[in-house]
Amino acid sequence: MAWRRQMREQVLAAAGQLASVRGWDRVRVADLAERAEVSRPSIYKEFGDRAGIGRALVQRETDNFLRGVAEALERPGTDVAACLVGAVSYALHESAENPLISAVLRAARHGTDSLLPFLASRPDPIFDSARSLLEAWLTHREPTDGAWRTADAADVAVRLTLSHMLLPAGESDRVPELLTQAVLAVLAPAG
Repeated sequence: MAWRRQMREQVLAAAGQLASVRGWDRVRVADLAERAEVSRPSIYKEFGDRAGIGRALVQRETDNFLRGVAEALERPGTDVAACLVGAVSYALHESAENPLISAVLRAARHGTDSLLPFLASRPDPIFDSARSLLEAWLTHREPTDGAWRTADAADVAVRLTLSHMLLPAGESDRVPELLTQAVLAVLAPAG
C-alpha cells in the first residue's frame, strides 16, 4: 500500500511538472513513466488512462489549493473581512505563482490546455468545493438571519475570485478588498 501511494505521488508530481512546462496537451504517459521512474503498465493500472491521470492531478491540486484557502480563513483573532481578504489574496497569489495552476490558467486564456475540461466539465473539483468551504466558514463566523445570504455570499466570492484568476485585473492589489466588500454587502441585512 505504501509503495502504491508513493508511486501515485511520483506520477502526479511528474505530471504536474511536465504539464507546467509543456501544457497537458503534450504530456505523454511514456514521459510520465520515465520521469517518475515507474512502468507504463503500473501507471495504467493505477489511473486507468491519461484522462484518469488528469483528473487525479486536478483533484490533488484542488485539495492543496483549498487547504491553503482554509488556512487563510482560519487565522486566529482576525475579523471576517481580514480573513476574506487573506483568502482571496492567497487564491490570487497561487494562481500567479503555482506553476501548474498558472500554466492551466495561461493556457485557458488562449484556449489550448486540455486540463481545463477537468475543471469545467465537472464543477465539483474547485467551484463546488470552494463554495461549500466558504459557506460553512461564513455560517460559523458570520451567522445571518437567512442561510440564503450566506450561500449567495459564498457563491459571489468564489465566482469573482475565479473570474479574477482567469482574467486578472489591472489593479490587482485592490482586488481582495473589493471582493471582500462585495461579499460583506451580500451578507448585510436588506433594508
